[in-house]
Amino acid sequence: MMERIEAFEAMLKAALEQSEAERQKMEALKAQGREKSATYRQYLGNRLFYNQLFAMYRQYGLIGERGE
Repeated sequence: MMERIEAFEAMLKAALEQSEAERQKMEALKAQGREKSATYRQYLGNRLFYNQLFAMYRQYGLIGERGE
């Protein structure tokens, strides 16, 4: 059971880090006026996925409002 919890914590940390990295990349692309690029749109799709994933974790009490 402990291995499963550790795996979840590792996955959650990776997802939070990836989400933040992609948010920063989106900001950089937006500053360049590239909101219509395929890369920006892919990051946007990923952000929607992460938001839904984190909302489900919050719903079940697995993380707090800020992802901790």
